Amino acid sequence: MKTQSLSLLVVAAALTGCASTTQGTRVESCKATTEQEIAALFDRWNQSLQTGDPHKVVANYAERSILLPTVSNKPRLTPAEKEDYFHHFLENRPSGAIDLRTIELGCNTAVDAGLYTFTFAKTGAKVSGRYTYTYRWNGSQWLITSHHSSAMPEKQ
Repeated sequence: MKTQSLSLLVVAAALTGCASTTQGTRVESCKATTEQEIAALFDRWNQSLQTGDPHKVVANYAERSILLPTVSNKPRLTPAEKEDYFHHFLENRPSGAIDLRTIELGCNTAVDAGLYTFTFAKTGAKVSGRYTYTYRWNGSQWLITSHHSSAMPEKQ
């Protein structure tokens, strides 16, 4: 009986430790989502590109997020830095299309990674790249917490 009570105490302590913080008990509920809902977040981001307004594009990113863009060596951490990047990126009127993707779902998080191609309406150029978006549910909407994009390393 003592062994069983001790085992229950250990399990209870372990479970409490998983849901506790130093400020007290924290229980996180997970937003139910689907791969289709996460895939639609790229469409939302791509539609914001079509507006030509860097502020609308940056509205897709969490306040605390990172953008590691394709055509800039500088990581963009603040909303102002992201707006600066998109101000220049949007000049050529880009439109993205997913070529291949994989989506992983977690508790209030999701990852969408794969290959995409941008067509630039101003120049007619097409650029293929690799991407990773990580998202976090903030209680009311999904926002990008990290966005990494890089050009394909091998010439076609």
